[in-house]
Amino acid sequence: MEEFVNGLNGLLWSTPVIYALMGVGLFFSILTRFVQVRQIKEMLRVMFQGKSSEAGVSSFQALSIALSGRVGTGNIAGVATAIFFGGPGAVFWMWVIAFIGASSAYIESTLAQIYKVKQDGQYRGGPAYYIEKGIGWKWFAVAFALAMLVALAILMPGVQSNSIALGIDTAFGIDKNITGIVIGLLLAIIIFGGVKRIATAATIIVPFMALGYILLALVIIAMNITAVPAIFSLIFRSAFAMDSMFGGMIGMAILWGVKRGLYSNEAGQGTGAHPAAAAEVSHPAQQGLVQAFSVYIDTLFVCSATAFMILFTGMYNTETADGTRLVNNLPEVEVGPGFTQAAIDSVFPGFGAGFVAVALFFFAFTTIMAYYYIAETNIAYLTRGKNSSWPMLILKFVIIAASIYGAANEATLAWALGDAGLGITVWLNIIAILILAKPALITLKDYENQKKQGILDPVFDPKALGIKNADYWEEEYKRGKECASTKRKVE
Repeated sequence: MEEFVNGLNGLLWSTPVIYALMGVGLFFSILTRFVQVRQIKEMLRVMFQGKSSEAGVSSFQALSIALSGRVGTGNIAGVATAIFFGGPGAVFWMWVIAFIGASSAYIESTLAQIYKVKQDGQYRGGPAYYIEKGIGWKWFAVAFALAMLVALAILMPGVQSNSIALGIDTAFGIDKNITGIVIGLLLAIIIFGGVKRIATAATIIVPFMALGYILLALVIIAMNITAVPAIFSLIFRSAFAMDSMFGGMIGMAILWGVKRGLYSNEAGQGTGAHPAAAAEVSHPAQQGLVQAFSVYIDTLFVCSATAFMILFTGMYNTETADGTRLVNNLPEVEVGPGFTQAAIDSVFPGFGAGFVAVALFFFAFTTIMAYYYIAETNIAYLTRGKNSSWPMLILKFVIIAASIYGAANEATLAWALGDAGLGITVWLNIIAILILAKPALITLKDYENQKKQGILDPVFDPKALGIKNADYWEEEYKRGKECASTKRKVE
């Protein structure tokens, strides 16, 4: 099985594919006139606006659910893997894919808002919905929903639980099977409580742990402040084949930087679009902007924190494609969270292993929570108009089982399965958002025009913009006009 999965990954993540993904992100950046730079102030403004309702969640809750999916194993173990296989230069290419990927996150999340529906009393949306309603390809929408289910319910939870188990085993010597069972029990408590409980847990856990993790990284950087120019120089020289040691690894630096960057920030994968659709906003572009900023939080903040801790302390290994070790500072440590644990331990003896294990537990556990929510949304799409209680129940048990199994699995197989799941969903979604970019661009222009007119909370009229099948927003705009008319009559 491992041989088959590795062969599949060889196709999904070949060099031409990597460059194509970067090209798509750059294409969207140009089409949006680099919205990820122009609208940073607005991203921060709308992030904390809006309130939850019976049908949906607030912008910040939607952001937290998306971040719980983005901030996970990729931010700790994934960064270590990128440095192991691609050298320090891989960190630069993680930054690049985050910067250009933020535009892809805007496109997919805005589309999710435009074509969202109110189903069974909840807002639902995501790639399957916007593929069917925006393109009209129901077969393609079903294919995406099924691929996403396989990826998030079966293939990818094991990556998260495996990293949790490995980190806890390293720090506390607890058997990985026991950790897997604990993960399964805690996951059951959360996911049987529904989307509101997932949103509540995410808004508490994710900001607290991310802030604590970044603060620790800043302390380590401050303690090594004189080495800052040298580390940045190493990253940039390695990224452009100008370093004597890592110069021959530029291809691997790009490959692993982009692959691990995408795994971490999920821009273009379609996962962040699902919670984006659940947000209560006055205009679809607002949540698109919020989700674009989440890519920065994930990669430029949390991933960079990991990279700097590892590189500042020198606690890493780097291996070429033929197995030659260019750096072998941790000969007995398996690639993964162990690099970060060793880095923190080198500065705060006896503290690093435990801290990373706890951080990894919260980061990766909330990611599995997000996987469940996204998988649930795709079940909801596939079972519209039918009784979904049994499929939803089966999904809960499948993702719990996959998490328990993955905890005790070999790390290499877990990562290979995760890469395969990511690769399949990325490509299906990229095709869709390339076709559907126009509605998202029209929506952005409409939002910016209203803001220029001094309208604090722009409204969205899809019919006036020539956007079809945005049924929810058509009704919302009509309802808003009726309320405004009634208010004027009363006055």
